[in-house]
Amino acid sequence: MDRKTIIILAACILLMLAWQPLTQKIWPPVLLPPGITNSLPTRVANATNAAGSPIAPLTNQPAELRAAAPLPYVPPAPPATPEETITLTTSLARYVFTSHGGGLKEVQLFKFPETVQSKKQAVSATNFATLNDHARAPILASLDGALFDGDGAFRLTRTTTGVRAEKALTNGLVVVKEFEPTTNYLVLASVRVTNASDAALTLPPQGWITGTATALNSDETGLTLGLMWYDGKSTKDINQGWFDNASFLSCVGMGAKQPRFEYHAGVTNIVWAAAHNQFFTSIAMPKSPAFDVDCRELAVPHPADWPQHGQAKSPNLRAFQTALVFPRVALAPGQGTQQDIALYVGPKEYRTLTRVSERLGNSVDLIMGYGGFFGFFAKLLLISMNGVHDFLHLGYGWAIILITIIIKGLFWPLTQISTRSMKRMQALQPQMKAIQEKYKEDPAKMNKKTMEFMRENKVSPLGGCLPMLIQLPIFFGFYRMIQSAIELRGESFLWVADLSRPDTLFRVLPATLDLPFNLLPLLMGATMLWQARLTPASPGMDPMQQKMMKYMPLMFLFILYNFSAGLTLYWTIQNLLSILQMKLTKSTALASAAPVVSSKSLAPTKKKPAR
Repeated sequence: MDRKTIIILAACILLMLAWQPLTQKIWPPVLLPPGITNSLPTRVANATNAAGSPIAPLTNQPAELRAAAPLPYVPPAPPATPEETITLTTSLARYVFTSHGGGLKEVQLFKFPETVQSKKQAVSATNFATLNDHARAPILASLDGALFDGDGAFRLTRTTTGVRAEKALTNGLVVVKEFEPTTNYLVLASVRVTNASDAALTLPPQGWITGTATALNSDETGLTLGLMWYDGKSTKDINQGWFDNASFLSCVGMGAKQPRFEYHAGVTNIVWAAAHNQFFTSIAMPKSPAFDVDCRELAVPHPADWPQHGQAKSPNLRAFQTALVFPRVALAPGQGTQQDIALYVGPKEYRTLTRVSERLGNSVDLIMGYGGFFGFFAKLLLISMNGVHDFLHLGYGWAIILITIIIKGLFWPLTQISTRSMKRMQALQPQMKAIQEKYKEDPAKMNKKTMEFMRENKVSPLGGCLPMLIQLPIFFGFYRMIQSAIELRGESFLWVADLSRPDTLFRVLPATLDLPFNLLPLLMGATMLWQARLTPASPGMDPMQQKMMKYMPLMFLFILYNFSAGLTLYWTIQNLLSILQMKLTKSTALASAAPVVSSKSLAPTKKKPAR
């Protein structure tokens, strides 16, 4: 590779590494416009009159929930009465209920710290991971406060098993919510709406807020933040990218993106819906499937102590509020309607979610993203990693290394066959080039003779690629598992403070470029370059292509530079083991590489006499 090509390649890699911080400085993120979110498509106008008479039955309303366009949302004024709270504690969490909205205000998780600093941060009374604390409304507050909340002030009382929030509205409705915390981060809840008036009432669709997803740290990506819901057959994951709705032209700065601020889906088939970030989730599981799921993007206050590396300081934080919507219902005097909803507010911990799924029978463990072909390997690897950790009492960094060694051992015979095949192919290159030169004017015959020659020498062109293709599901399974395994959050290893995040030691030029210095990806790239130089070239490959393939690892270095340390640790160990195997098999492969030259393939062709 000449000097000019190397300079161009190095410049491209540096540009790709600096692209994100540069674009954040040139095109800073646009703040979310106020007043967009949180309205039901069929809002009831004038729910009560000035005298406080009950609402009249709704007539000529469309049956479909999304028949009318959503109205702009104006956040209600806070209740005039002081806020009252009741706190319930279990062995796993602390639940805080509020009279403002009559719902679950926040959940503090005892086993998980909210922030992980440069050194492993212990869980303390001031460092609990707290869910829903940045939300505008508590869990199971009404999405349409004008009808079901009134002035928003509920009366809270303790019960023998939990908390009750109740309110009598001037329109004749009585709303009662009951909460009962149980095991495995579950809260059994019910919402009962009763018509206490003397007139029949027809209620519009009821929307109950089930949680708000926010990032727990400034480095959390938008792809892990959003809504997921399940219809009994498959899951739908709506993340921040869906709301950004960015096109290719907008990504390169040549066009304006058209962001979306609300999402509606489902027709009487919502088995569960979850607001989630990378490691925590709030899942609502109704006893009977909900009619619709509603998700709105909000702007909530940004934590003042969060660093904003590489991006403009924003006063607001992006959040995604989810709600379950139930169909309209007609209530005679004295009649009521009740929705029973099981709430899971806790970590995305596979073993816990599996127990909840078995108890309720609703496949809620799919929130981990372990569906599909690669999800099977992710699940298997997570179970194996936890088993190694629990049985041998190793840290998760050492567990990843041991799992990598086990996987390499399982694939060792196949990789050894592949290495020997590539060495033999390399030794046979002169004879294969002679065949190509001999039949260069007849491509079909050249391919036929080449394949015959390879069969006689017991080599295959797929011998070097097949083991790599077989191991790809393992890599993608590792990637998916490490991205969602809360077991790695805050887990230290050598200089790494958190295996679920990049191992940033310091930042280069923080006042200008603000680039992180991540050591593990650099080690991974170095071992990949070493392995590429030891790997035999494929026969028939152009010399320039061979040089490009040797520097291809630099592209992977760029792609994985800001990925979690757990993934780059796995790949680095995998590379070192592959290099060791190539060194061990080098001499034996060369010894057995003596080619069997086919006299039939290389025999001179008799020319036909000219007529």
